[in-house]
Amino acid sequence: MEKSRVLIVGGSGYIGRRLVKASLALGHPTYVLQRREIGLDIEKIQILLDFKQQGARLVEASFSDHRSLVDAVKLVDVVVCAMSGVHHRGHSILMQLKLIDAIKEAGNIKRFVPSEFGIDPARMADALSPGRNTFDEKMVVRKAIEDAGIPHTYVSANCFAGYFVGALCQLRPLIPTRDRVHLHGDGSVKAVFVDEDDVGTYTIKAVDDPRTLNKTLYIRPPENVMSQMELVKKWEKLIGKQLEKISISEEEFLASKKAADEIVQAGMDHFYHIFYEGCLTNFEIGEDGAEASKLYPEVVYTRVEDYLKRYL
Repeated sequence: MEKSRVLIVGGSGYIGRRLVKASLALGHPTYVLQRREIGLDIEKIQILLDFKQQGARLVEASFSDHRSLVDAVKLVDVVVCAMSGVHHRGHSILMQLKLIDAIKEAGNIKRFVPSEFGIDPARMADALSPGRNTFDEKMVVRKAIEDAGIPHTYVSANCFAGYFVGALCQLRPLIPTRDRVHLHGDGSVKAVFVDEDDVGTYTIKAVDDPRTLNKTLYIRPPENVMSQMELVKKWEKLIGKQLEKISISEEEFLASKKAADEIVQAGMDHFYHIFYEGCLTNFEIGEDGAEASKLYPEVVYTRVEDYLKRYL
């Protein structure tokens, strides 16, 4: 079967780079949006040029020029967006709404994957503020997609390994400690950890798959579904040393939010829902979803213990 032409928006970003890599590796004609606003950002320019050397086609467009977006979309069959709004609240949603308008006008897209890749926002209607703002914004994007009748796949990739495995599920630092670790409660709540390269692979695998059409793809590699304590024990085994463990109760964790700024508070809210409430694993995937490792058993995903070895 002929592979779809894929446009990656936000290709120079943290997950975007993995999506471009996966799209090329899986044989898709791969296009990367080169925003005219890139200006003097030499690192992004170098990343884009590297993509070009690897066989990707750079497509220049601007979010302030609707026609350029429409023209870019018309070149491909699938659009995957990986724009991050983590540091600029509301930025990602505005850009994605403009992209949706362009996709709607172009009328040729067989699949759109919006920028999500974390906790499924459809399950977070009762999330704490300010953390819930992220989920509310993603739901605005979803409504726009569905109102426009655009074929889509939503991707819930759970916990990025670089942020959670390296940190042993602590808010900081991102390098695993060798002395003491703060546990969320008793550290027994299950979460899901995913290597970022695997996020790219599973996402691109799904773009031509009728089984993921208009559904949510949950990336839940079975051997990477574990608690914080199980993760800590894997690290202890690797370093041959027991860490001092300090338990942080639910009440203590929520009380500590008060001294943080809004961005940190939002991150803490997400940690609360993951490691105290178990929002990633306390539900069964229904008919409106699919699990990536079951759909694509041929993908050899990175296990948590192998990810930890890079820190030795």
